[in-house]
Amino acid sequence: MSTRIPPRRARGTLFHTAITDPRGDHVLPLAMLRDRHPDLHARHVAKYIGREDRLRERVIPLDCAWADVVFLSPFDPTVLFDAARSAGRRVWDGPVWTLDAAKLAPERCCIRLMRVTPGSGTADPGTEDDCLPLTTATLRAVSEVTHRALERLRNLGPEEPLLPWGDVPHVLHRGPVALNLFQEGA
Repeated sequence: MSTRIPPRRARGTLFHTAITDPRGDHVLPLAMLRDRHPDLHARHVAKYIGREDRLRERVIPLDCAWADVVFLSPFDPTVLFDAARSAGRRVWDGPVWTLDAAKLAPERCCIRLMRVTPGSGTADPGTEDDCLPLTTATLRAVSEVTHRALERLRNLGPEEPLLPWGDVPHVLHRGPVALNLFQEGA
């Protein structure tokens, strides 16, 4: 009999841009889209042109690759999109879904801290030290957008890559997330 105490589920709200025409009953990681919905895979993998190595980057605490996770935000991402719009960029203008973090198994999740070196075309590679467990405390610590992230987006030049999530903590979930866990509206 195991004496290991399972991790406690995090309390808080997570966010995901709404999927306007969902297929199936789960939000799938990019790697799963390849076989199940090749057209969606092609559309989403195009976001990684010139930085394909990111898809193979290891998410060490989850023992998987970047393409094997679903990305969630620890705060309402409309603030990021508004900042990018103020720089004249066209960005997502749809609804946002919310998800109770307690509905996710903590052993399938982590928070990945992100950084973008100025002038870089992608987020910096991560290390094991950039990953935190998904707990109530860590979620609270990353649940507000930073001034740095907003300023970078507000001051984007016309030739700079958008990278709205570049220096924003990601909540990563290994594997699919059931659509019925999400609710519309923030």
